[in-house]
Amino acid sequence: MEEVIERLGDKLVFAFRHFPLYELHPLSLAAATAAEGASVKGQFWAMHEKLYSGDEPHLTQPDLRRYAEEIGIPPEKVLWPNTRFVEDRVEADFNSGVRSGVRGTPSFFVNGMLHEGPVSVRGFLEALQREPVPAEP
Repeated sequence: MEEVIERLGDKLVFAFRHFPLYELHPLSLAAATAAEGASVKGQFWAMHEKLYSGDEPHLTQPDLRRYAEEIGIPPEKVLWPNTRFVEDRVEADFNSGVRSGVRGTPSFFVNGMLHEGPVSVRGFLEALQREPVPAEP
């Protein structure tokens, strides 16, 4: 996505929504609320990068504490129970995803439609260049 965003610049609107699959990934909810807690300090993308870096996610409370320290925010802003105030945001994202047909992660929408093509720079660029399909009445 970084390359697509870099190539398209201001012509692209990119929005991230949380879809933690707690049953499959028990630490996904803690990661989502940590990212939202970091967003309060203007550090959503910095935390997002930490959460998704590496081959295997490291999402325990000590990991989240370390990430907060590395990006320069107070660790208590990203650790449970202090993240309860952002749980509604994460839940709203999840519910919106369910209503939109999201069944797993990652999922992408292009021009309002669930992207079913290749998850690659080329796949996204081709999908973004196609005319949007109007919604059925």
